[in-house]
Amino acid sequence: MATAALGALGFVYGDMGTSPLYAMRETFRGHGHSIVVAPDNVLGVLSLIFWSLVIIISIKYLVFVMRTDNDGEGGILALTSLIHPRGGGGHWALVLLGLFGTALPYGDGMITPAISVLAAVEGTEIASPALADFVVPAAVVINVALFALQQRGTATIGKLFGPIMLAWFAVLAILGIGQIVAEPAVLRAANPLYGVRFFIENGFQAFLALGSVFLGGHRWRGALCRHGPFRETAHPGRLVRVRAAAMESPFYRLAPERGVLPLVVLATVATVIASQALISGVFSLTMQAIQMGFAPRMRIVGPL
Repeated sequence: MATAALGALGFVYGDMGTSPLYAMRETFRGHGHSIVVAPDNVLGVLSLIFWSLVIIISIKYLVFVMRTDNDGEGGILALTSLIHPRGGGGHWALVLLGLFGTALPYGDGMITPAISVLAAVEGTEIASPALADFVVPAAVVINVALFALQQRGTATIGKLFGPIMLAWFAVLAILGIGQIVAEPAVLRAANPLYGVRFFIENGFQAFLALGSVFLGGHRWRGALCRHGPFRETAHPGRLVRVRAAAMESPFYRLAPERGVLPLVVLATVATVIASQALISGVFSLTMQAIQMGFAPRMRIVGPL
């Protein structure tokens, strides 16, 4: 059981554990919206992330989704196959809803390798601004290498996933606890009223930011609710002076200066693992879609 749990930590939770690299930053500085970095807004965003974790993970998945399976198979397509064909128009409406839900992991699978690896490598700019020009090329090389290795399978590499992700989550916990000790008021984000107030004060901009919030909500990592920008919110005057730099890379500013480069290396490895989890997931969904007749038949060359 311990071995299986360690393996699941790598394959299942790998993707969920790397969102702290970019979710908070994108919530405040995402494309199409710009939320002011102010104490109430930070608490509001953290409250939305906290409650999305509770509702989606603890309630939706653990209470409902994991109680339903198709002969041991899970996932949205496996559940879609359980829809009774004699449902008439309602049957096809539910099937289309299932296919729509299937498309969402495909979208996640497209952005995760690019965004996660890029966000991880961006930490080198914090350690040495002179390396800024190498960030994008390095991210491209890592992603190309990752996809080039897919035809060789991941069984051997998969044995390393669990221990690496265990180290990654331990680092997240250490960094997060340090921030809580420094600013315990962040725990107020557990109050859902901050999330409600965030929507009232920011209107449609808050709705646009919600997409970035769900980068955290659909992934399990409690450390995000201890993200770095809040540390600045205890001093609003200082916040005005440092907020631009803090939002450039809030995650890496959690670590001391000498710890940034080792953290970049660990984060890069963790994001490769997270990307692999999404690639494997999309591969599995594609196989299921072909078997169920929802995708064109294709020749599958070797298992992942």
